[in-house]
Amino acid sequence: MADGNFNPAEFKSVQEHHARRAWSIPIEEIDLAIPELWTHDCHWPYFERLRKEDPIHWCVSQEEKVGGYWSVTRYKDIMAVDTNHQQFSSDAFLGGITIVGFDEDFILPMFIAMDPPKHDAQRKVVQPIVGPDNLAKMEGTIRERVNLIFDELPLDTEFDWVDKVSVELTTQMLATLFDFPWEDRRKLTRWSDVATAQPIPGGIIETEDQRRAELFECLAYFTNLWNERVNNSGGNDLISMLAHGEATRNMEPLEYLGNLILLIVGGNDTTRNSLTGGLYALSKNPEEFKKLRADPSIIPNMVSEIIRWQTPLAHMRRTALEDVELGGKLIKKGDKVVMWYVSGNRDEEVIERPNDFWIDRPRARNHLSFGFGIHRCVGNRLAEMQLRIVWEEALKRYSDIQVVSEPTRIRSSFVKGYESMRVILRK
Repeated sequence: MADGNFNPAEFKSVQEHHARRAWSIPIEEIDLAIPELWTHDCHWPYFERLRKEDPIHWCVSQEEKVGGYWSVTRYKDIMAVDTNHQQFSSDAFLGGITIVGFDEDFILPMFIAMDPPKHDAQRKVVQPIVGPDNLAKMEGTIRERVNLIFDELPLDTEFDWVDKVSVELTTQMLATLFDFPWEDRRKLTRWSDVATAQPIPGGIIETEDQRRAELFECLAYFTNLWNERVNNSGGNDLISMLAHGEATRNMEPLEYLGNLILLIVGGNDTTRNSLTGGLYALSKNPEEFKKLRADPSIIPNMVSEIIRWQTPLAHMRRTALEDVELGGKLIKKGDKVVMWYVSGNRDEEVIERPNDFWIDRPRARNHLSFGFGIHRCVGNRLAEMQLRIVWEEALKRYSDIQVVSEPTRIRSSFVKGYESMRVILRK
């Protein structure tokens, strides 16, 4: 559904079709890799059925490059896999962290797609940039930028919140973290989209060759920045950290590219799609919006609820290193195991009223969106801080933020996000 071509009747019809189909087809035919489920936000009943009837579910996908995979859909089973790197590997050379693995001739190692000890050593290099002291220094900058972005937004006029707010804020933040040339910052957004998009005619990318070509442009650009900084010690940006880090300074080009893509996507998609998803959730739940206006002190708790409700990365994948029994099923060595965070975050056995958007939810941080174990999102506190500041400043300025129509969603079973969302602001 391209922006401007949204058809509400067609959207509703597809949702109704899948609401019926999810419970009527043989369970072995359920395939959560189908992009239509995500562009039309109709994956929910399939997950509900799997949690109830087959929470460790084997599927052979019809989607090219997916093949057979285990769907892990309950909270506790996801935790069991996510915290067990001894038996479930993230290694890029075994397939990596997404349901669609790397092509054999274009594998991008990155620390999230590594196992210990190399994972631990590389992660440690970049972790200081989102440490408590650095976050405290960044808060004023983020607040200033949020207000500058809001200053430019029209009142009483429809515009795209994704482009003008969600993308712009996160791209500015990425440019700061990389000390990236400001005038070129939208290149970061493009590379993030290119790295995660599925090739389709008329899409973000049309072929895998196009993806590779654009990612090699990314590598060339960042190699120039590396070369400028490698001989200058003391830089407090991600490129300088990588260039001087004991575990990262001798990376091969594709490993450098892999870690760049990880940091770009990680710094972009979680915050970007939660900024949009939070506003969308509030628009669908006006009583919660009233509650927020009456008591802005709820904002930090609401931020956690937004991240649970949105689940900006729908899944992470592992590969079994040996035969493992999980939930009564035998997972064979080499099998692809997909942890559906988006399903675990709606697990009725663990989360009260899981389908409700509830901004003062007790224990709101009890969600899976950032992962668990050694691969827990390194920038989770930065993402939370950006969301908190946006809502603190928005409430000061606007009496109403109206979502005009159903947003258009990304064609992906990995990045659970939005291409556009039309809104109107009122003083």
